[in-house]
Amino acid sequence: MRELLEYLARGLVERPEEVRVTEVADDDGTLVLELSVGEDDYGNVIGRGGRTAAALRTVIKAAAVKDKRRVFVDIVDE
Repeated sequence: MRELLEYLARGLVERPEEVRVTEVADDDGTLVLELSVGEDDYGNVIGRGGRTAAALRTVIKAAAVKDKRRVFVDIVDE
């Protein structure tokens, strides 16, 4: 999941070297992927009205179903 999110995010931003994905595992087996990008790239990742962020979350959740896992994507600023 982490690699997939990194790959997708790097394709959206102007500075792909600043893309960072951190995995946080909860006690109930849920995986939270925290995505951070360069300061100028947040608009590209979130998209107009949050559509791009919603699409990223949908793709990651669909991939997680294959592994029978529960995954959430958070876009964070450092």
